[in-house]
Amino acid sequence: MAAPPERRCWEREQARLKAGVVEQDTEEWQKDPNFTGLERVGGVDLSYIKGDGTSACASLVVLSYPALQVTRVLYEDCRMVAVTAPYVAGFLAFREVPFLVEAVQRLQQEEPKLRPQVLLVDGNGLLHHRGFGVACHLGVLTDLPCIGVAKNLLQVDGLARDELHREQIRSLQKSGDTFPLTGTSGRVLGMGACWVLDLSFLNAQVLRSYNNSSKPLYISVGHRVSLDTAVRLVRACCRYRVPEPIRQADIRSREYIRKQLCAPLEVRPARPESSKKEAELEDESDA
Repeated sequence: MAAPPERRCWEREQARLKAGVVEQDTEEWQKDPNFTGLERVGGVDLSYIKGDGTSACASLVVLSYPALQVTRVLYEDCRMVAVTAPYVAGFLAFREVPFLVEAVQRLQQEEPKLRPQVLLVDGNGLLHHRGFGVACHLGVLTDLPCIGVAKNLLQVDGLARDELHREQIRSLQKSGDTFPLTGTSGRVLGMGACWVLDLSFLNAQVLRSYNNSSKPLYISVGHRVSLDTAVRLVRACCRYRVPEPIRQADIRSREYIRKQLCAPLEVRPARPESSKKEAELEDESDA
């Protein structure tokens, strides 16, 4: 756990950056039902070597859209990085986002024409204790549209993995079915024609991404995108449970580690083993 002064500093920085979050669509392609004009979708991820909480591979992958060709990716950047910031629940961005920002900056310098038009992030956006998760943090710092895609429910504003939530999951019958995450704050608009849920600090929706998957995804606005657009795009990028840009970033970061170490070593998600229990209580994807 970070020392109190460090934690307070991070809270102030989150509050400062949060003022820059844009929760609406800002691009013309976002307004088109078929995303006409969208050609490049990026995914980011960090993979760690098992037993080592300081050595990780930061990965940025850009795929063509709508083809999402994995055999001919437009751009790939995998780098080993030294992670020095501790893992603290709710502050994952301070541990990982600097490396992802650097990856985006390298792309901008080396191949500016391949800059992604949107980033899918393994983590949460506005679905966060202070309404500013990894996807928001990365979006504000890069000024790119960002979408948070988490595999586990972050329990905030009264949201819980209780019987009601399990019943909502069971109600998802086919690919693309959704239900809104409604907190107890009273600031809920509910399901509308655009499937938009608006909590002043919570903006998320659940999507069953693959017919054969019994586990939903938790989608939230990161930056410069509406919830409706975020849900539609994640659905369009799913061939399996996890959207292809994120899936490829994860696969390629793991493979990069194996090649670097010249051995089939096990790699793990971006969490120290000591934080596993805490992560299970909150959200393995954190924010």
